[in-house]
Amino acid sequence: MPSQKALVRRPSPRLAEGLVTHVEREKVDVDLALEQWEAYVEALRAHGWETVEVDPEDDCPDSVFVEDTVVMYKNVALIARSGAESRREETIGVEEAVARLGCSVNWVWEPGTLDGGDVLKIDDTIYVGRGGRTNAAGVQQLRAAFEPLGARVVAVPVSKVLHLKSAVTALPDGTVIGHIPRVDRPALFPRFLSVPEEAGAHVVLLGGPKLLMAASAPKTAELLTDLGFEPVVVDISEFEKLEGCVTCLSVRLRDLYA
Repeated sequence: MPSQKALVRRPSPRLAEGLVTHVEREKVDVDLALEQWEAYVEALRAHGWETVEVDPEDDCPDSVFVEDTVVMYKNVALIARSGAESRREETIGVEEAVARLGCSVNWVWEPGTLDGGDVLKIDDTIYVGRGGRTNAAGVQQLRAAFEPLGARVVAVPVSKVLHLKSAVTALPDGTVIGHIPRVDRPALFPRFLSVPEEAGAHVVLLGGPKLLMAASAPKTAELLTDLGFEPVVVDISEFEKLEGCVTCLSVRLRDLYA
């Protein structure tokens, strides 16, 4: 049977020093961030996800954004190589964690750069954001790792946000959702739904109609409720100050087989 595991990583005490690129720096309350992270992890557990805590990296301010360190497809883990050089040490604990789970481990090598937040999987289609953190060589290496396993890799431009999944995610039926001012080319997606808030573009599929999403997108939550989905709302305001969202605080492993 396939698994429902989620990798998570406790925030660094240096979280407030995390990188920002497309937003103005704001003061981050590290104690509140830890409370919000614990509530996020509990929301995953409450909806049937087994959380696997990756060893913390206290000297890496952005390490809580664990999704950027690895891309999963079936039982294969592709360890990322961030376009932000200061983040590259974050992968060590993640590599150990996925290896313990029995994954086959591959790596992105120089000159390739790839952040996991640039990768959106919809069934066997993998959209890869080509932008500030992921380069053409990184896209090529992801394609080489996953296309032999049956994936179709589609590169899409990203220039208005940090990562592809800062702009778009997908609903359970494969419809891509995004806030139009932040999406470079919505026509690249076969089915696209515009949402009224930037934070509303970010959902984690918890199973069935349940969608984990941020409290900062109430209009989108109402829209999705009207469409028959069930938003599960968490407050991640301190992580949003660092361009974080609900997707980047975990790595969902849906297809692992024992």
